[in-house]
Amino acid sequence: MDSSTLAGNSRKAKAGKMKAAIFVEKGRIVLDDKPVPDIGPQDALIRVTTTTICGTDIHILKGEYPVAKGLTIGHEPVGIIEKLGSEVKGFTEGQRVIAGAITPSGWSNACLCGFCSQDGAGTKHGWQAIGGWKFGNTIDGCQAEFVRVPDAMANLAPIDDRLTDEEVLMCPDIMSTGFAGAENGGIKIGDTVAVFAQGPIGLCATAGAKLLGATRIITVDAVAARMSMSRQLGADEVINFRETDPVEAIMALTDGRGVDVAIEALGTQATFAAGLRVVRPGGTLSSLGVYSGDLTIPLDAYAAGLGDKTIKSALCPGGKERMRRMMSVIASGRVDLKPLVTHRYSIDQIEEAYDLFANQRDGVLKVAISV
Repeated sequence: MDSSTLAGNSRKAKAGKMKAAIFVEKGRIVLDDKPVPDIGPQDALIRVTTTTICGTDIHILKGEYPVAKGLTIGHEPVGIIEKLGSEVKGFTEGQRVIAGAITPSGWSNACLCGFCSQDGAGTKHGWQAIGGWKFGNTIDGCQAEFVRVPDAMANLAPIDDRLTDEEVLMCPDIMSTGFAGAENGGIKIGDTVAVFAQGPIGLCATAGAKLLGATRIITVDAVAARMSMSRQLGADEVINFRETDPVEAIMALTDGRGVDVAIEALGTQATFAAGLRVVRPGGTLSSLGVYSGDLTIPLDAYAAGLGDKTIKSALCPGGKERMRRMMSVIASGRVDLKPLVTHRYSIDQIEEAYDLFANQRDGVLKVAISV
């Protein structure tokens, strides 16, 4: 993005209007004008330079995940600090930053217990789940020219000038989420790992499993481009579930032992059950999927509760330290996620980008939206 475009966006901020992708109703997210967000003393206003569309945004579009009408969608911002709240220290206006999809306060009970993603308030009816996910969920998100980042000192992470927007675009959500799936599995050196589904998050889980020391990674998908990318990011064997039963294939490949860790990255009953079936006794099923209906735990796969199997779920870890770590991995060259960006659009074309991504045409993995 050139200096004249940035200057133009700054003038828009002063004029008080911006372009934003807005949830109108089930089946409709449209580009329209909205007021530039106001910020409080602990917030920052970010001029978005690059963002993307997530599978969760498609759940919102389809009405499978409820959000308020009129909400700006999106939770993966890369940009430049336009304005800082009066109490924000350690950052400067004009600085390149990212913020995680999850923006924890840093001081809630959930944060202090080490689960920043669950940064919600407890009630007499229980915890407000996934309270740390605010962008495009409970507050306006970042598929817009500007976004308000709450609790900026806990959430802004400076970008190394050597890294491009596209290189860090995966850090706020899919990289952090996929890596969390591998981390939650407790993967150790020498482990065998199965990853069900090789969409963007599953691909990042595959890369994370390799980084953590898995020496045999088996992945499951049926899209040729995703299967090829899976091998590129660390898979040793890739199973096409349209050609063979993945449970039978994985059990055969492991001589009946099963895998130490299975990662479910699609969000369906079938993949959840399959993951549980291939986990060895004492192993872990790490669940990353966003499920749109009730799940059933198969009695036989769970050994009636006596199989010493662990099921762990995860929401994308956020906060500035998590973002620093993700960008450090990118800067090291140990993982290259640039090939995941298969399509590029401007924000003026975001409705077209949604149509492509929602219908999974043209081998799309991730789209970069320039603002």
